Amino acid sequence: MTAEGAVLSAVLEYLHARRIFAWRNNTGAVKVRSPSGGERFLRFGKVGSSDVIGCLPDGRFLGVECKAAGGRLSAPQADFIASIRDRGGVAFVAFSLEDVERELERAGYGLESRRRTS
Repeated sequence: MTAEGAVLSAVLEYLHARRIFAWRNNTGAVKVRSPSGGERFLRFGKVGSSDVIGCLPDGRFLGVECKAAGGRLSAPQADFIASIRDRGGVAFVAFSLEDVERELERAGYGLESRRRTS
């Protein structure tokens, strides 16, 4: 597993444990052969969309772009995060679980606030 894959896996496990509805968002393209014998690329997902998307308990959209240490956002990834934030959603880059905890706390879903409401 790549370092970025390890971050992604840890983020998904953490969100699941916190009972936050989220899933892996795959994007990319595959080469497909048409019945006539030609080939073309079939694209799926929105370019730049976050690795993890979901819905917070209050209904806000969640987007988490997972990166290994030293990883950088592409321009489409930065635009996607900005678009979510501009519309009231929660979106950020996570290099570690500490980043996720900090951003969820900032959004009102920290561990302390959860303990008070449980």
